[in-house]
Amino acid sequence: MWNMRRRELITLLGGAAVAWPLAARAQQAAKLPTVGFLGPTTPLAMREWVAAFSRRLRELGWIEGRTIAVEYRWAEGQSERLAEIAAEFVRLKVDVIVTYATPPVIAAKQATTVIPIISAVMGDPVGTGLVASLAQPGGNVTGLSVLTPDLAGKRLELLREVVPGLRRLACLANVSNPITVLEMGEVQAAARVLDLDVVTLEIRRPEDIAPAFNTLKGRAQALYVAGDPLILTNRVRINTLALVARLPAIYNQKDYVEGGGLMCYGVNWPDLFRHTADYVDKILRGAKPANIPVEQPTKFDLIINVTTANALGLTVPPSLLARADEVIE
Repeated sequence: MWNMRRRELITLLGGAAVAWPLAARAQQAAKLPTVGFLGPTTPLAMREWVAAFSRRLRELGWIEGRTIAVEYRWAEGQSERLAEIAAEFVRLKVDVIVTYATPPVIAAKQATTVIPIISAVMGDPVGTGLVASLAQPGGNVTGLSVLTPDLAGKRLELLREVVPGLRRLACLANVSNPITVLEMGEVQAAARVLDLDVVTLEIRRPEDIAPAFNTLKGRAQALYVAGDPLILTNRVRINTLALVARLPAIYNQKDYVEGGGLMCYGVNWPDLFRHTADYVDKILRGAKPANIPVEQPTKFDLIINVTTANALGLTVPPSLLARADEVIE
């Protein structure tokens, strides 16, 4: 009888010896600081940015799976998914939410006023009510503001260098994004200064893109594309339609130009996401988003696709090529 009980006791203790380390490891894993990464587009579209973000985290001592956990979710350009993902992160009780662009930040802020939210890109965070001021955000949102509308005039000037005699311009924009609406106003203002007529192509869904191009029918000589997650997700379709319509197009980032767009001028996006990791580091070490100033980028890129220019029958001035940060041939 005693021997049997002794064997049962040893078995129980042995099982406990195995179970306790497993439980301890599970508990330790559960305690890893967790980042909820809300990608408004797709993993492919953001691969270079995510890589820059992850590299900087490692440099700061945050190694995914060991000292930090990152939960990636992708809205794939579907605006209705933003609120769903934000709500999921609240249920998961993540320590910080990372995203980019104004609509995802708004969705995250509507889901929580407690969890810190860091945006790699915001257009006008003060004007949209996301922060009280750039120096003192005052709530649970901080990050970087690109002030995209301020760049509209520069992009139009670059288009005029490539398209001699430019007089008629089309502007493609997702009008469900408040920052894009502001950018359209800047485009209109800059166009008046440059004596350009503007035709606006307003979209809200992917299904609106092709019909928007169909309304042009020779009414424009060039195309200004206002950057937005919906438009970035559908960049191949937009590039194709622009080429079919023989429209030289200017964008806000490299991904469009790598995909066949003519040119882009805007912030260096990997650099923004690298800096976003610095914000995460500060938050996880105890800083409050209310007290971390919203910063503005200092690095801007001009990228030109010469192959696309040739396909459109355009000659890019050598002086412009010399100023480009990158030329795709």
